[in-house]
Amino acid sequence: MNKPYVIIHTHTSIDGNLDIMDLPEFKEASRQYQELSINPEKQQFGIHGYLNGKTTTEDNMTHYKTPKLDENAAPVPEGDYVADPDAPMYYLSIDARGELAFEENFSDYGGVSSHIVEVLTEQASNAYKDFLRKKKISYIIAGKEQINYEAMLDKFYNLFGIKRMMVGGGGTLNWSFVQNGLVDEVSVILSPIANGDPGGHRFFVAKEPYTQIKETAFQLETVETLEHGTLWIRYSVKK
Repeated sequence: MNKPYVIIHTHTSIDGNLDIMDLPEFKEASRQYQELSINPEKQQFGIHGYLNGKTTTEDNMTHYKTPKLDENAAPVPEGDYVADPDAPMYYLSIDARGELAFEENFSDYGGVSSHIVEVLTEQASNAYKDFLRKKKISYIIAGKEQINYEAMLDKFYNLFGIKRMMVGGGGTLNWSFVQNGLVDEVSVILSPIANGDPGGHRFFVAKEPYTQIKETAFQLETVETLEHGTLWIRYSVKK
């Protein structure tokens, strides 16, 4: 299997909460998170794409809308659909059953235009794949009922030329990559804030039956002090 170099890069509070907080420290840490990852002039990772889970995409882009599908659409060709093999940046979106209601074929996160690539399973309907094709949104099929992460990474590498990529959460997706042994680096933007919310979204979340609770150790590589009390901490995963 060919795979990109995978970096989990997540902005979190000191209590491990990923949720937005109405504090200036949050806004400043969020800005630095974006700059380090995708800002063309300041980024540090050299990534060609960034992957988000379905909930993250719904919260930030599609807002839980329902896609308008043509249930009588003609059968689309089998397999993957590559609308733009040479985009400078890709927004990679997990959507196993094919439910996200994209309006455009790009994301403008952080002021960087990124071509959208949907990661589907065989559960996605013909009507949904027709919907994506009409919008010129690329998609790959990676698994029968659940996402096959190794197949997904192989296609990112071979179909889109993605040699380095970022996993941007949420916590379930982050933990899936760790448990599947696919992470090369964990990068944490730690903001000096907290709210103690027991129901908040967390940095790592196990979700049965896909992943399990398991003690896992990381090796500290570097710590850097950024602006406004923010820390940038980088780890590798202990084998």
